[in-house]
Amino acid sequence: MIEIYFLLTDTGTIFNRTIKFYTKDPYNHVSISLDKEFNELYSFGRKVPYNPFKAGFVKEELDGIYTYFKNTSCAVYSMKVPTNSYRRMLEIIEDFKNQPLRYNLIGVVAAAFNKPMKRESAYFCSQFVAVLLQESGVCLFSKDPSLIKPSDFQKCQELTLIYEGKLANYNPLFLPKVSIV
Repeated sequence: MIEIYFLLTDTGTIFNRTIKFYTKDPYNHVSISLDKEFNELYSFGRKVPYNPFKAGFVKEELDGIYTYFKNTSCAVYSMKVPTNSYRRMLEIIEDFKNQPLRYNLIGVVAAAFNKPMKRESAYFCSQFVAVLLQESGVCLFSKDPSLIKPSDFQKCQELTLIYEGKLANYNPLFLPKVSIV
């Protein structure tokens, strides 16, 4: 079994506040990390910090786009998955890196009305994470991935909350260091 991580965030941007106004959820963005240090952190979101319309598949970095949003609050969850599912996730992500993918803004609006909306080569953050898990053989949800919201991850019994607070205060190397004498 290999541990993967989910980062739910609230950056406080206008787009985030607009979604939050409707959902009333504390976090409206989700990313998936395939390692504890968040070196392999992926989602669908902004490619440029202050332009929500330049969005698509992104490899996020804690010291990248999030440095523009210093008051970002977050929740970090972990989950163990079988090794074969983890390997499949790596393959799918490599495929995503080589495709022209867009942000599924229409899907976000459709999800708000509980209408599934699948668009070819277009995803929003929680839809991407749900599809990645599903196609890797990890089934957490019984509804269509285009209806999954970031808050659905918070409600998922299979995930373990490991941190909640300001992202700037989160240290992914939370395990004690072992010194060899």
